[in-house]
Amino acid sequence: MMKVEVRHSGIALRKWMSSSVRKQMLALGPLRQIDEAQVRIAKDHDVSPPFRVHVHLVTPGPDIAAEARDHTLAAALGKVVKRVTEEIKRRSSQQLARRRVESPRYVAMRAA
Repeated sequence: MMKVEVRHSGIALRKWMSSSVRKQMLALGPLRQIDEAQVRIAKDHDVSPPFRVHVHLVTPGPDIAAEARDHTLAAALGKVVKRVTEEIKRRSSQQLARRRVESPRYVAMRAA
């Protein structure tokens, strides 16, 4: 089971916001084994766009991290989830490509 930790600064995090973040992090579970998801949400009133979301996923092998900024929390969260999803898929396709190249069956087919 994935542990989801949500931290925030500069914003009063509502219960529905926290549950939305947790739901989106848990939705990444079927794509890759994720032991822990650390999500940091910040609102910087002096910067535009003000909302920043940083996600750090603890996984077997290299961890995955991404950050996004936008004018709304929902948009920033959507961007960071998209970036993390793309990185998970990219790594998965790289692993698959390595397995094909290193596969004994593939080596035997090349030698024939």
